[in-house]
Amino acid sequence: MKKNIVVTGGLGYIGSHTVVALQEAGFTVSILDDLSNSDLSVLNRITEISGIKPEFHAIDLKDTKAVNDFFHSAKIDGIIHFAAHKAVGESVEKPLMYYRNNLFGLINLLEAMKENEVDNLIFSSSCTVYGQADTMPIDETAPFKKAESPYGKTKQMGEEILEDFVAADSKNVISLRYFNPVGAHSSGLIGELPLGVPNNLVPFVTQTAAGIRECLSVFGDDYPTRDGTAIRDYIYVGDLADAHVKALNRLIEKKNKENLEVFNLGTGIGSTVLEVVKTFEKVNNLKLNYKTVCRRAGDIVEAFADNTKAEKELGWKPETSLEESMRTAWEWQKTL
Repeated sequence: MKKNIVVTGGLGYIGSHTVVALQEAGFTVSILDDLSNSDLSVLNRITEISGIKPEFHAIDLKDTKAVNDFFHSAKIDGIIHFAAHKAVGESVEKPLMYYRNNLFGLINLLEAMKENEVDNLIFSSSCTVYGQADTMPIDETAPFKKAESPYGKTKQMGEEILEDFVAADSKNVISLRYFNPVGAHSSGLIGELPLGVPNNLVPFVTQTAAGIRECLSVFGDDYPTRDGTAIRDYIYVGDLADAHVKALNRLIEKKNKENLEVFNLGTGIGSTVLEVVKTFEKVNNLKLNYKTVCRRAGDIVEAFADNTKAEKELGWKPETSLEESMRTAWEWQKTL
């Protein structure tokens, strides 16, 4: 029997790539998405890539009744929970919106899991839970520092809620802390599709290259780094999707060693903003118009992963270079 997996936020950036990977791995997928930061056209694109149309339900996870009605009507073997607001800068400006959406949605989902005897959950977490870590690379034992943004705080609180939840209800949860997802599917059919002005570096880069944005803003050139710009760990979205499938199989096959497990997902390599810009220019033979502006509220100096635990326990490691990620990002932008 095929296992039935619910993917919340499954029409979003990482969600859509993971839905494709799940279908290719033989899972049956139901997508829950409120379309607040995604587009229904992605459903057809997923279908075109995989040859399978996933079930789709337009559900806002803050709507307790809609969530409960769905779970009562379905037999579910596992959940991958992506649905959340995710922009650091916006969260600083609209903290209550972030707390309401990211925490209420999670709580409603966990209550539905409990009531309907769903045992397995993959939680979409973030390296923002570490704040500005003391040492690099960051491993899973690094303590939570004060998060620099309400977005980061919702991920910290989410993990703390999950810790209490599994202790009380013996559910199985894997929290995947990603670093900075980039790139697009090799088909060019799905990729990062920000509504409005992008908050992440790479879609701003691609939109500037396409002439949609006049100029790319590089936030700060006075960080204590090799070229003065902030350092992040840029991980290819397809490699992230693969990690979700491996984590889900670990839970379904009952190979998890604890009720709540945590894994970093990153390349282990830190790249500066300017290195990303120059890599994009080089692989796509383009010149970008960019300028340096003031640092942005909520940003940290550097973060890159120690991914040893994911490699050892999940049998996962990133396969895709920054160059290839930048090439696929531009191919995706050109299709839009």
